[in-house]
Amino acid sequence: MPVSIVVGGQFGSEGKGKVAHYFAQEKNDVRFVVRCGGPNSGHTVIDDAGQARIFQQLPTASILPDKNLAICAGSYIDLDIIFKEIKETGLNPDRLFIDEESVIITDELKAREQKGSLVKDIGSTGSGTGAAVAARVNREKSLLFAKDVPELKPYIKDVSKLLRDSLNKRERVLIEGTQGYGLSPIHSRFYPYTTSRDTTASAFLSETGLSPLDVDEIILTIRAFPIRVAGNSGPLENEITWEKLSKEAGLNIILKEKTSVTKKVRRIARFESGIVKKAIIANKPTMVVMNHLDYIDSHIEDNRTSQKILDFISYVEKEIQRKIDFLGFNKKTIEKY
Repeated sequence: MPVSIVVGGQFGSEGKGKVAHYFAQEKNDVRFVVRCGGPNSGHTVIDDAGQARIFQQLPTASILPDKNLAICAGSYIDLDIIFKEIKETGLNPDRLFIDEESVIITDELKAREQKGSLVKDIGSTGSGTGAAVAARVNREKSLLFAKDVPELKPYIKDVSKLLRDSLNKRERVLIEGTQGYGLSPIHSRFYPYTTSRDTTASAFLSETGLSPLDVDEIILTIRAFPIRVAGNSGPLENEITWEKLSKEAGLNIILKEKTSVTKKVRRIARFESGIVKKAIIANKPTMVVMNHLDYIDSHIEDNRTSQKILDFISYVEKEIQRKIDFLGFNKKTIEKY
């Protein structure tokens, strides 16, 4: 110990990027922040200037000046995207470390995925991540690793060893997981409407190359209104329209969320406890963060004073039989509950 893992409890877009950034900033002992997954998901964080920053490859803590950042061996890298994010953040090799065994998503893998049926059939982003995972599992000899790319050489490290050395100094490692429990191809009852990798805390830990004995915190992130990506992306119980949500929240405009990667309008639904309860069983969180609470009541100055929001939190806690520890609001900070 100590390792913290941020994990999603629904169908992704629960605000894991914001949560990971918050705890990386609040916990003084965090030395490394690790990003798992591939460019098929974008994590959003609001910077000091109030601007939304979307990261598909780097941890959201990239905008913090005093954190080391790592891309783990279980990750899948689009070179165009990662170099773009490195340039935008001004990172250099003394802060960013990429595991030599992480896989490169080539143009051939992207084309393979986009020519297949996943984009049409289940709403896949077509990023090539799934094709890269399949190529890795099939042990294709043409598979390219980060260690094979000369331009990445300054960043290449044995990330597992790097993190182990940090843990031996009692420095904290924070793992920023991707997607959500309901998208796990192993545990979700909605298969085949899932992503290409397991999405539990234990899976993210495995991709990072650390031991279960290292973990002392698992931060489950959920949202007041779960979403799925646009199109034929699978069942979504109690689905409603953005118009209905906006009216109930007291907004004068029609709010619509778009996916970070494909920029398509997300589907949205009322809170449903079943998937969250299963996520709690699989992840055994030490903390639960609930985001997007201003979708319950947009007319709030002091986030804690709205009885409508407090009543909703009480309802959720009763449904999932678990205390909510932190509250999150759209484009606002997180606060302890």
